[in-house]
Amino acid sequence: QAQLVESGGGLVQAGGSLRLSCTASGRTFSSYAMGWFRQVPGKEREFVAAVHWNGFNTNYGDSVKGRFTVSRDSAKNIMYLQMNSLKLEDTAVYYCAAGSTWPLTRDRYIEVWGQGTPVTVSS
Repeated sequence: QAQLVESGGGLVQAGGSLRLSCTASGRTFSSYAMGWFRQVPGKEREFVAAVHWNGFNTNYGDSVKGRFTVSRDSAKNIMYLQMNSLKLEDTAVYYCAAGSTWPLTRDRYIEVWGQGTPVTVSS
């Protein structure tokens, strides 16, 4: 069974950095785009970033461009999200996702979801 597991979430001060990881198992994800979404209670899930199955093409939400970097190691079935210059408004539960559509910017393109990892940015 295909599974995505996030790790690396936690508490960080504004201006700080955090790196999230997403480990895939149960199938090979080398032919899937992978990405990150985030959600705050009471709000819709928001696209954050995605990386193409080729590992080179990337796409970012406007609110994180220039601060976040998404990457993947297909040999290890791991995707990363490096988050720098974190802001209070980055506080959310971050979800790893995979799908066969590019760009992977919408919920309806997602075929596999992770369980989420919380990120809290404090002042």
